[in-house]
Amino acid sequence: MTRRDFHFVFGLREQREPFHLLHYLCLASCRAVNRPDAMHFHFRHEPFGPWWEKIKPALRLHTVAHRVDGFEPGRYADSAEGRLVERLGLAYAHEADFLRMDVLLEHGGAYADMDTLFVREYPDAWFDEEFAIGEENAPQTPGQLIRPSLCNAVVLARPGSRFAAHWRERMAATFDGSWSRHSCAEAARAWERMPDALRVLPREYFYRYGSSIAGLRTLLEESDTAREDLYSMHLWAHLWWSAERTDFSTVHAGQIDEHWIRTRDCTLANLARRFLE
Repeated sequence: MTRRDFHFVFGLREQREPFHLLHYLCLASCRAVNRPDAMHFHFRHEPFGPWWEKIKPALRLHTVAHRVDGFEPGRYADSAEGRLVERLGLAYAHEADFLRMDVLLEHGGAYADMDTLFVREYPDAWFDEEFAIGEENAPQTPGQLIRPSLCNAVVLARPGSRFAAHWRERMAATFDGSWSRHSCAEAARAWERMPDALRVLPREYFYRYGSSIAGLRTLLEESDTAREDLYSMHLWAHLWWSAERTDFSTVHAGQIDEHWIRTRDCTLANLARRFLE
């Protein structure tokens, strides 16, 4: 029988704020919707706070090393984009890109980012795939061709997956400090090279609400209708989490508490509310 193990990576940098409600809801929704055999929580610095204490007993805790092979933060200095990533304090997200592949190669199962809300049970068939990943809307750069992109916010794999091993090797070679050259863009290139080694799932399953002003407005400010093909939602938290980041949404993490989830009429609150019980 297929094991339904889920993996999460968090706390790669020192924790200065209590574990956020949205992070609790990620784990609580996974437990309620997917009925995992185990939820593995990989961390360097343990979270704290009431929401953490509430969900901690449901997790299997694993500490991670202080250095991850292939992740070279010195490369941020080589480009303006890399320097911006470092200035915004987002390097932990790149380190997690490498860690998720290491975890899946060794243990298999499903990996999901902590800014995920689970809506519908992931089918057993996805866990039987050697490697499965969802397509996302391709980033558009003026004057450049639009290329496919595979988002690594949700990944399922069997231990030793050929695609995961190839991608992990290429990540170390291509990491240049930019946001997604080594991750989503490199996965799409690997898809062209070895299409028989993975299953690509439709964008609507995980990324219906994209990393755009319109997508985040639908998530955080407006209410969408029920979607039968929505299995989980990626929240793109790095684009709006900080109160200073207003280019995508005026909503920020400091506003979102239990009252906000219970009373707000928007897609995120309406789908997350049931996991507070």
